[in-house]
Amino acid sequence: MLINCTAYQHGRKLADLPVEDISDYLQQPDTFVWVALKDATPGELAVMKEEFGLHELAVEDANHGHQRPKVEEYDDELFAVMHLVEEREGSLEVGEVHVFVGPNYILSVRNNSNRDFLGVRARCEREPKMLAKGSGYVFYALMDAVVDRYFPLIEKLETEVETLEERIFTKGAARSNIRRLYRLKRKVTLLKHAVLPLMEAAGKLHSGRVPEVCAKSRHYFRDVTTTSPASTRRSTASATPSARRSRWTCRWSPSTRPRSASASRPGRASSPWRRPSPASGA
Repeated sequence: MLINCTAYQHGRKLADLPVEDISDYLQQPDTFVWVALKDATPGELAVMKEEFGLHELAVEDANHGHQRPKVEEYDDELFAVMHLVEEREGSLEVGEVHVFVGPNYILSVRNNSNRDFLGVRARCEREPKMLAKGSGYVFYALMDAVVDRYFPLIEKLETEVETLEERIFTKGAARSNIRRLYRLKRKVTLLKHAVLPLMEAAGKLHSGRVPEVCAKSRHYFRDVTTTSPASTRRSTASATPSARRSRWTCRWSPSTRPRSASASRPGRASSPWRRPSPASGA
């Protein structure tokens, strides 16, 4: 289903347009087209492939779904997969957003998720100077929004861990505590599978040979990785979406894996995320 199809020129909205006019606007200088789809059908993706000239392997991945978070490069085009984690009736559900990025276009395809990205578009349109950086900046804004949504879930998991710690030795509650512990472990694992591969992939967008489409926004992608759940928190005083995140630190960053289960105290539920200690200068 088509959500938006809009052309931008010099960082300002040029026009909402029908899909069949996309290729015409792509010919205009300093212009890019931003399209958003929800639960796209193979037919809709085939139309987008024709209009944007998308790589067939990327389109095939988008059609199949159930992809690991990743960023892949096809000539001057990028294809990214990000997991959208939402809580529904006490359990975590995983959707996906597939993003196709080219020099003069960006296409996002949201699947199995109730939360849209209309707020991202509105914020970008309020900052024409940033939007003038092109499709690479929009890609950053979408990734930043995805990562930003992990933090409330992480905060809730931390609360669940603390509650479990308080009652772990309650007499007669061992069986129910074990069940809660395993449910919590499943949630933690699901979040790890969403966060860690994405952070590793995002590293390609700000260090080393950065894809040309992201070159003007490489420093913003560094901001995503340094303020992610897999790294340290930053001050919430800034107005940027990244800086408004909750103040948490993840133990399981790619460079800091848990060594073994024996490292935790016996009988004590170990939290995967922790607050920075005062001694750390937080």
